[in-house]
Amino acid sequence: MRTANQWFDAYSGDHRNHTNQTIHWICVPVILWCALAMLWTIPSPLPLQGFWALLAMAATLGFYTRLSYRLGLTMLLWLALNTWLVIAVLNAAGLHGLWVSALGLFVLAWIGQFVGHIIEGRRPSFFTDLAYLLIGPAWLMGKLTRRLGWPIA
Repeated sequence: MRTANQWFDAYSGDHRNHTNQTIHWICVPVILWCALAMLWTIPSPLPLQGFWALLAMAATLGFYTRLSYRLGLTMLLWLALNTWLVIAVLNAAGLHGLWVSALGLFVLAWIGQFVGHIIEGRRPSFFTDLAYLLIGPAWLMGKLTRRLGWPIA
């Protein structure tokens, strides 16, 4: 069975020499924040604002904790920061302002992903970018935990 370190090495093998490291470190977190912001605004069947966002956060945390306990803790801190930012924007700009800011940032980050792939000489693809956005956060969290000096597995 592969360890979490081997999984990250296999995924990020072609990311080590990226010409667009900055794009990756900006676009993926921004897209995560936008997704969380959008989920925060969807009406809930229960009297709890942010129900769908909290549900998605629990599922995400479960995924990262399954890869590694420390990776899960890192993701929990990231989600807590994102939640605080979403609530701050919601309180400052209202529901409409949150939607507009999230949609605008999402489009910019999506364009950034496309530009990053063009810089690398890859042909951008909607489905490929979607897959990278699903895997990319795990890669970023893995890099972050390594920079903190924590072994992932």
